[in-house]
Amino acid sequence: MSVRKAFDLSGRKAIVTGGSRGLGLQIAEGLGEMGAELVIAARKADELDEAIAHLSKQGIVAHALVADLGRPEAVSAFASEALARLGQCDILVNNAGATWGAPAEDHPLDAWLKLLNLNLTGLFLLTQAIGRESMIPRRYGRVLNVASIAGLRGNLPNKDNRTIAYNTTKGGVVNFTRALAGEWGEHGITVNALAPGYFPSKMTRGTLDKIGEQIKAATPLQRLGDDEDLKGAAVLFCSDAGKHITGQILAVDGGYTAV
Repeated sequence: MSVRKAFDLSGRKAIVTGGSRGLGLQIAEGLGEMGAELVIAARKADELDEAIAHLSKQGIVAHALVADLGRPEAVSAFASEALARLGQCDILVNNAGATWGAPAEDHPLDAWLKLLNLNLTGLFLLTQAIGRESMIPRRYGRVLNVASIAGLRGNLPNKDNRTIAYNTTKGGVVNFTRALAGEWGEHGITVNALAPGYFPSKMTRGTLDKIGEQIKAATPLQRLGDDEDLKGAAVLFCSDAGKHITGQILAVDGGYTAV
């Protein structure tokens, strides 16, 4: 197989959660550019409409589904509708997530549970449903979880960056990835994760406004992530180019966690 063909996703069907903006939309662009047909999910219909229009201008075939994957009862219905739209799912990108900033001693319980439900429980239930209904029966699948460097190490000792629930859930995503890779390898399914560093987004805007320069100074490449930096890694993990890679966590962070 040529290298070009190994990265080709023509004919593949992909689901990208949290795909209406930010890192999810960036990954959707990368997969769509390589030929995948997409279902993207998010909570807000207007943001999904904007994302579909943006992808369509690039010649990418994409469908939008409104879904709140932080509600366990909504996950099964979403999985069924997504499979009905696509016919099957070859690639599942679990990107939907939320964060919350508060000192550990004052962190609200409802916020803790919100992050657990979306960042971990929703991810598990959707992966379970798609694996059971589409990937395991066909003995093929690519699961790509979006973790974070927050799941690999602690935060800078800064009062503006206290996110214990987020870090905890992303650490859970890291080991969920490793554990599931061990279980589902026998079905021909790879399970990997990206661990992005600091990328400008709606979620990180407040943090970067306060400590963005400090973060760049602590990063070997002296920069933040941009709108292109996740695409290549995502395509690698989701294509036949990555068929012998599973259970791996790739930090895309400019070297921030390497020093």
